[in-house]
Amino acid sequence: MKPFTDAQLISGFEALCAVSLLVQAFEFWRLRSAHGPEGVWQWSIQRQDLVFAPRVVRAFFETLFAPHFHAVHLVVRMLLATSLFWGSSLFSSTLLFLSTICVLVRWRGSFNGGSDFMTLVVLSGLLLTHLLAVWMPLEVSWRGGLWYVTIQSLTSYFISGAIKLQHRPWRTGSALRLFLDTAIFGPLATRSVWHRAGLAAWASWSFILWECSAPLALLSTASALIFCALAAVFHGLVFWYFGLNRFFWAWAATFPAIIFCAADLQRISPVSTLS
Repeated sequence: MKPFTDAQLISGFEALCAVSLLVQAFEFWRLRSAHGPEGVWQWSIQRQDLVFAPRVVRAFFETLFAPHFHAVHLVVRMLLATSLFWGSSLFSSTLLFLSTICVLVRWRGSFNGGSDFMTLVVLSGLLLTHLLAVWMPLEVSWRGGLWYVTIQSLTSYFISGAIKLQHRPWRTGSALRLFLDTAIFGPLATRSVWHRAGLAAWASWSFILWECSAPLALLSTASALIFCALAAVFHGLVFWYFGLNRFFWAWAATFPAIIFCAADLQRISPVSTLS
């Protein structure tokens, strides 16, 4: 018996996407003064990136990133994100996708690194679902959208682990100690347990092996649940030590998709059919 129905996983996907988007929007709201004419991230500097863009494009972004319209944009973004708690649509997913593209333009591609990329992946999956639903049944289109998100999410973990595996500082644990030394609670105290080479190497290898095993999450619903639970702990630790709360919610939004696809594979596998 499955722990979750497809409808519950879809609702969970939409709800976690909403939470992720709301966290980001509230952060931008708190930073409005820094975006203004006297702020450190003023548009008058970054607008130079569009100097060769068509006039209509420049006029659009000049209006959108003016202080008043920027605030309106954030409010609209919050309202659209909140609507996902009651379900997504082609209208909401299209506007949220386009809004995110505009935000990425404002920050020259990224405000918070990988979390922005994964947010775009989640919204792309949501938009893909509703675009496909124009030509096919909604249950089929959800399958396509969630598989897109799952492949992107699991690939991100796998690549991260594979890159760590290639670099000796990660294999020895010295890279982990360096990161922790510059984290929120850094520098590490002289007697910190993380100065123990064996413990740092063990922790580093644990992360490497777990990330590299990401594709195995699709073996069964149980393995997907275990993988997502470990991922939540991993992102929780990253939040605790580095303050990267966006990363937690951006990847957490992909967990229902991973569980859905693992269950989907079980449904169509020869073993499950014979049983």
